[in-house]
Amino acid sequence: MKRLWAWAALIFGLLYFILPLIGMTNFSLKMRRGEYSFDAYAKVLADPRFQETFSYSVTMALTTIIFGVFLIVPTAYWVRLKLPGLRPYIEFVTLLPLVIPAIVVVFGYIRLYNTSSWLPLTGSSTGTNMLLMFGYATLGLPYMYRAVDTGLRTIDVATLTEAAQSLGAGWATIIGRIILPNVSVAVMSGAFVTFAIVMGEFTMAALLNKPAFGPYMQLLGANRAYEPAALAVIAFGITWACLGLMQLVSRLQKTAPRQA
Repeated sequence: MKRLWAWAALIFGLLYFILPLIGMTNFSLKMRRGEYSFDAYAKVLADPRFQETFSYSVTMALTTIIFGVFLIVPTAYWVRLKLPGLRPYIEFVTLLPLVIPAIVVVFGYIRLYNTSSWLPLTGSSTGTNMLLMFGYATLGLPYMYRAVDTGLRTIDVATLTEAAQSLGAGWATIIGRIILPNVSVAVMSGAFVTFAIVMGEFTMAALLNKPAFGPYMQLLGANRAYEPAALAVIAFGITWACLGLMQLVSRLQKTAPRQA
């Protein structure tokens, strides 16, 4: 009986998430009256604004991932190796982006770094891009940090560090050539989640007035009928592709032969 209820709950959950997606996909294919077509997708993909915003968000996502790796991997490694007593406090800090709304973070940025402040980052396009990257890194912090921390749990950090130091390796070499390759799967998992977050984020990009993919989706949804549904399907596809890549990387890591 318990197994039956479990299957019923699973089927209900799948239907709850899949049926709206099926309905949205079906609607996006009905731009041509009386038949199914990909006209809505063709119009979206041919739109110069789509190409501009999509490429901008991809660039920002990759930049955010690189920044996150350089920030989080050494921090998580150092906390686990030298400062284990600070680990609960670091975990608390990394959870704050889940309870502090993005609009609060971006308004704080605007307040602190506007053109009349001591560091007027919003006065230039480069400075605003930096603020947006920091905001994206903040949103991805809970997922990236936990992924890296989980990866560090699977390896003997202290032994690897001592062995590397006995061979004359410096801290940069230890982190870059020993620790990072051993947690590469965890880093990739956090990177894919961060990529999905950046591609769909709206609040920060809109308030900082940047040509990102999230504001473009909202603008298109306010003025068109079929194209927003096609764009939403594309966004879902990006998210699910990231999740699929996470699973693929994890399986490849499990099946890869371990070196002695």
